[in-house]
Amino acid sequence: MNDGDGVVQITQAAGLSMDASEVGTLLRRWFAGERLEVREQKDPRADVHLAVKYPPGPRGHTFTVVVPKGRDLVAVSSVTRVDAGQQDEMTTLMGEESEEWKAWVHEMRMHLIGSGVDWNLSMGHDGKARPGPLQAFNVSLPVWFDGLTKNEIMQSLRTLWMSKLGLIHEIKFGFGQGVGRPGPVDDWEERKRQRGKNGSRPSTVEETAEIQILDDDAAPFGHDFDPSEWI
Repeated sequence: MNDGDGVVQITQAAGLSMDASEVGTLLRRWFAGERLEVREQKDPRADVHLAVKYPPGPRGHTFTVVVPKGRDLVAVSSVTRVDAGQQDEMTTLMGEESEEWKAWVHEMRMHLIGSGVDWNLSMGHDGKARPGPLQAFNVSLPVWFDGLTKNEIMQSLRTLWMSKLGLIHEIKFGFGQGVGRPGPVDDWEERKRQRGKNGSRPSTVEETAEIQILDDDAAPFGHDFDPSEWI
């Protein structure tokens, strides 16, 4: 509803009655109001698919904000690839101090669980086993329409950003700055091989995600963030 001053207020009843088009309009308006860079993505599996840079400014991370078809929720997520040099350092640790490596992975999983976000780690393959190194990770949060507010969406972005930033700093502290290029992701290569066997092409979601991850790796994390950019 509109309070007469141009401020959109979402009540539970309004949230329940909104359709995906109305939700998309609200999301674009909210992001524009916070001066966030937004790119529209073509996605046959979604009614709305936006690539959003957060926080505002040149050092923002890339997040996908998606309303899947047939669902009454907004899925907010971000994927990060691990630098090739950092993966090499992890592989060395795996070979020399396997228990230390297992303890590090355990701590990272506990960090993600404690952050309250949904998450997935893509570990390097060794046959059917996946001992490491850590090659990529994804963090995400759902927001259902009946709880959709600007605050909820912005707090979801902030929570995911902080969770992601924490893991990135742990990787840099433990395994160095890397060599400046993303390493391999065995899970993605396996999916590509399966698509080749089936004669299918990658989905729009996967194509968009990989481009975003490469863009994301181009910026140093945790540097040059100026809180005055919010003003």
